[in-house]
Parts: sequence; structure tokens; C-alpha cells
Amino acid sequence: MASTDLMDKQTNDMPATDPALLVAELIANGDRATLATSLADSGNWPYASLVLIATDRDGAPLLLLSELAEHTRNLAKDPRASLLVDGTGGLDNPLTGARATLLGRVSPTADAEALERFIARHSTARIYAGFRDFRCYRFEIERAHLVAGFGRIEWVEGEPLRRASKARR
Repeated sequence: MASTDLMDKQTNDMPATDPALLVAELIANGDRATLATSLADSGNWPYASLVLIATDRDGAPLLLLSELAEHTRNLAKDPRASLLVDGTGGLDNPLTGARATLLGRVSPTADAEALERFIARHSTARIYAGFRDFRCYRFEIERAHLVAGFGRIEWVEGEPLRRASKARR
């Protein structure tokens, strides 16, 4: 199969769903993401790091972060962040797969259920979840930028995304 045929096949096999639902599915099915924050102590340069994610009961991403981590210190000064959720694993050409950049604000949550949901998704997190410097954080999505293969690029606002997450349950 020629590489252009493969790109067409991977793009065309993607379900033609509502963009908000596709973003909600990427978040729900993802177990890791790239968190981008503003480097507070160095002129606000972009700073990206790998994080594990789970979802809250309403589909919002949950993170378990150490206060010692650079990204957590950045969030304490500016809670705005982006989170890249990548659904391209296993594709011969990752640029034909779906991914979404979420824009929003990250804040700590004391919700015990949120922490349990995170640990249920990442059982090894139980080891360090009780450490004094670790807290559960919730990523409140304001918008998402969906790239679902070549030519399928859309912005999704927060409210339609919340409705789509609710509809998936």
C-alpha cells in the first residue's frame, strides 16, 4: 500500500462523529498527556512535561502532581495551561490520527472521589498519592483544538465538550 493510500485509509476510517464527542473520547481513553505551563521564573517561556491523566465524573482531566515539580510551581503562579491529549499511538503516520490541545485552568481539588478515580486509572500512583507534596488537580477546559487527521481541524468550546462528556456516560 502506498503511503498516500495509508494516510487516506487512516483518515477515512476515523468515525465521523461530533467534534466535541471525539475530544471527549480522546480524553477518556487517554492515560497520559503533555502539560504545557508558563515557566514562571524564566520570563514565562513555555514549559511542557509528561503527565498521567484520568477523568473526573464529568469528563474533566485529573492530574496528580507534586508541589516540587516545575509545572506545579508554574501553575501556582498562573493556572492557565494547555494539555495535549494524543490518540495517534500505533499509527504508521501519526499525523493522520486524532489529537486535541485543551486550553483551560488547573486547580487543586480536595475531592476524595477525584483522587480515587485517578488511582483507579493508575494503580501505581497509590504509592505516592499520600505523600505530603502530592495533590490531585482538576483541569477545567475552556476550549479544545481538535486535529483529527489531515483537513479535520476544529475548535470546540468548553460547554459543548462538557455536554459530550456527559452524553458518553
